[in-house]
Amino acid sequence: MNYKKLILCLSLLSVSLKGWSQTDAVKKTGGGDSILVNILLEQSKSYFADSPAKAIALAVKAKGIADNIHFPKGEAYALKNIGIAYYYQGKYLEALDYYRQSLNFFKEIKDNVGIANVYSNMGVVYYEQGDDVKALENYLESLKYAELSGDKLRMLTTLNNVGGVYNNKPATHDKALQYYLLALPISEALGRKVELGAISVNIGSIYADKQNHAKAMVYFNKALKVYGNAEGSQNAYNAIGELYNNEKNFDLALQNHNQALTIAKKLNNKLSIVNSLIGLGKVYVKKGDFKNAIIYFKEAESPALELSANTQLKDIYEKMSFSYAYSADYRNAFEYQTLFSNIKDTLYNIANDKKLGSLQNDFDLQKKQGEINLLTKVKALNELQIERQKFARNAFAAGLGLVFLIALLIFRNYREKVKTNKILDQQKVQIENLLLNILPSEVAKELQLKGQATPRNYESVSVMFTDFKSFTIHADKMSPQQLVEELNTCFIAFDNIIEKYGLEKIKTIGDSYMCAGGIPTPDKKHAYNIVKASLEIQEYIVLNNKRKFAEGLEPWDLRIGVHVGPVVAGVVGRKKYAYDIWGSTVNIASRLESNGEPEQVNISASVYELVKNEFSCSYRGKIYAKNVGEVDMYFVESETSISIDKHSSSTISI
Repeated sequence: MNYKKLILCLSLLSVSLKGWSQTDAVKKTGGGDSILVNILLEQSKSYFADSPAKAIALAVKAKGIADNIHFPKGEAYALKNIGIAYYYQGKYLEALDYYRQSLNFFKEIKDNVGIANVYSNMGVVYYEQGDDVKALENYLESLKYAELSGDKLRMLTTLNNVGGVYNNKPATHDKALQYYLLALPISEALGRKVELGAISVNIGSIYADKQNHAKAMVYFNKALKVYGNAEGSQNAYNAIGELYNNEKNFDLALQNHNQALTIAKKLNNKLSIVNSLIGLGKVYVKKGDFKNAIIYFKEAESPALELSANTQLKDIYEKMSFSYAYSADYRNAFEYQTLFSNIKDTLYNIANDKKLGSLQNDFDLQKKQGEINLLTKVKALNELQIERQKFARNAFAAGLGLVFLIALLIFRNYREKVKTNKILDQQKVQIENLLLNILPSEVAKELQLKGQATPRNYESVSVMFTDFKSFTIHADKMSPQQLVEELNTCFIAFDNIIEKYGLEKIKTIGDSYMCAGGIPTPDKKHAYNIVKASLEIQEYIVLNNKRKFAEGLEPWDLRIGVHVGPVVAGVVGRKKYAYDIWGSTVNIASRLESNGEPEQVNISASVYELVKNEFSCSYRGKIYAKNVGEVDMYFVESETSISIDKHSSSTISI
């Protein structure tokens, strides 16, 4: 259900923020100065949302006074307030730094409530950054200290937040359900209606995903009973509407979505308005009434754009394209299909990754099985050779009286040995070629000689990522055989190009291709070579798309990103060897690819500095890359004529 994550995020933040604003956060511990610290902290809280900078200034002042009067609890809460203000500004690193300082103070004074609170806040930051593992670690620490303190509200907050992390992935829905069911009776006992309603909707949504509509309805109705017509009830009504729509009970589906829309408009909750309109549109799509469906989707589009609600926009564009197509309005269908494709590229698609991963795994398994069969044959031939040699020695010892027979046997054995050695030589060449297809030659030799390969650090390595834009759409329109055949054709072409420039293929992941320059043998020209190869790959794609267009097929657009920096390279695994590289350089190269454009080679500033004399580049500015920050990016326009002469007499110095 598309609104489910919205409910999760709102319930996660609302519970966590309530945890931050407890009135017992600071107590008057004596003295006018400590009272002043408390007053400054309360004032600081009031500015979190509207003026985070002012909140920080007030908290800094409170910390200074608390430090002077040796009031560690005041310092702890002041540092926590500074962290919260930075969180509101989206400065997550600063927020985490101040949370950790605050945590040290709380631990020194053994304030379990404060410790639980700060761990919960740190978990929220990691959750916002998409780091579910660290978010979960901090939430579980928060739960431990909340239980030690006996603070039921902190326990409710943390149980709900842990459930929120597990609810992100269908594979861990059972875990999410376990924590939500633990949080539910606590919210009831505390009379926390908002949290009780949100948790009930979350539980109902999980049961709905499991197709247990009866149980889902029980919890949705529980949420409605708690909410009445207050804020939050629109989420429950939308959930019930979608449930009825799945059961094709369209009248009740429309009734519940309309009720949600009425409440959302009354409260001016724009995101809930968008979700309600999408719900109504989906009902009309399922009914086959595409005219009314388009009306509701169009009405939802404007506020969704205003809110930058990408998940909701993806739903809107997909359903509008579908509705226009079934209404024979192909121009609008194409327009919204394009919008859908563009926005879908910005969202992580788990289902497609699994689909492509399955195809790749099947291919890899077949390839590895062939290697196993080949090694088994070699072993059998070796054993046969040993047996024949034993037979020859025994036959020779039989005596001079059997010379003729022995000579005959030796002759026959010789012929067999020649034949066997030829087979062994052929098999050995095949084995070595297979190993060289998987690993670089130096690594393969090291494995053959030592039985293991030593990981190595490289100070300067160029890393390239490619990815086909809108690949999901192409995948959905092709059979698995056609998809793998087309990918294989492109990747073979890429292999030939990078081999030409002395680059090392690392791996393919679905429709993504990864290679590197300067490993395992350092190469001063690796940056030039990888950019040159990138341009040739884009040229190949352009020519291939022209062929497709002539044949009436859809073109495949390619994005390429290149970054230079230090990496660690080595072989992982014991049975299915794989040569791979690790480090922030790899992550940044991937972000350059995802922030690139079709038919362009997107490079970082570090690459630009190495190739600016060889290639004409256009500066794109500082562009935000997820989990990396702002990165200076350039598009490579063309190779300059100067670079040809330069490389004929000298090499790039790194």
